[in-house]
Amino acid sequence: MKNVLIVNGHPDKESFNYALSDTYKKGANKTNVILTQINISELDFNPNLRFGYRKRTELEPDLIDAIEKIKKADHIVWFFPMWWYGYPALMKGFIDRVFLPGITFQPIPRKAIPEKLLKGKTARIIITADTPKWYDYLFMKSPTINQFKKGTLEFCGIRPVKVTYISPIKDSTIEFRKNWIKKIALLGENLK
Repeated sequence: MKNVLIVNGHPDKESFNYALSDTYKKGANKTNVILTQINISELDFNPNLRFGYRKRTELEPDLIDAIEKIKKADHIVWFFPMWWYGYPALMKGFIDRVFLPGITFQPIPRKAIPEKLLKGKTARIIITADTPKWYDYLFMKSPTINQFKKGTLEFCGIRPVKVTYISPIKDSTIEFRKNWIKKIALLGENLK
């Protein structure tokens, strides 16, 4: 049986991201999977990687639990908004504290590429944004997608990583949002 993990990086439980992740969950529940979820805003942890990689900051129980969920998952679906061409500060802190040497990757002496400890997993990133996709791609060179997809997930061995980019959210109509809710439900039902 496939293990699917939903990770919501939006700090606001009343956000469209939460509506999307709930919809994905409902779709995935129609299939034969083991489904778990992490809502980063509900975790109790210090998002500051206080000593960098020089010295390990003790992991809080919520982060230990999150690491176990990530390790058990076959497929991880990330929901988050793009703010200032990045992701929310709390999500960045979560990644800094969880995606650590010896946990998600292992540096190899005198080599640029580490051992990827999350091989065999796949992912989907579902991003909401106000920036039109064409502008993000042509003018900004998709920094959020590159940073998270390539610089974090693929760096640790997760692939393929598919991306769903939903924009513009600001001033979007109810019809626009309903259409995306339907599309995300189908992604859940098809486990994509």
